[in-house]
Amino acid sequence: MKYQGSCHCGRIAFEVEGTIDNALACNCSICRRKGSLLWFVPRSRMTITTPVDDNVGVYLFNKHVIRHIFCKTCGIHTHGEAPDPKGNQVAAINIRCIDGIELDQVPVTHYDGRSK
Repeated sequence: MKYQGSCHCGRIAFEVEGTIDNALACNCSICRRKGSLLWFVPRSRMTITTPVDDNVGVYLFNKHVIRHIFCKTCGIHTHGEAPDPKGNQVAAINIRCIDGIELDQVPVTHYDGRSK
């Protein structure tokens, strides 16, 4: 299935293909504050459909491996990008930014990132 999503103001819009069968809620310092529900897909299944310009922010912290992507205009975190342990590029999509899905129908796995 192909999904569309965006930040609040629409300056970062995307399409992503796959099946949302699970989301991850993490309690690490950044995820807890953002409140994201993350769906992991190969980065090749995600396309940014708006021009990547000065409105796109990238936040790196800790080991500087995960690129946390957010809109500098509205502040919404749309996704993260990083390699998996095998070196494959992965996108962690914030499903709260995807249009037309019922969030309460998506099973959520709780991950204890705080103690990692």
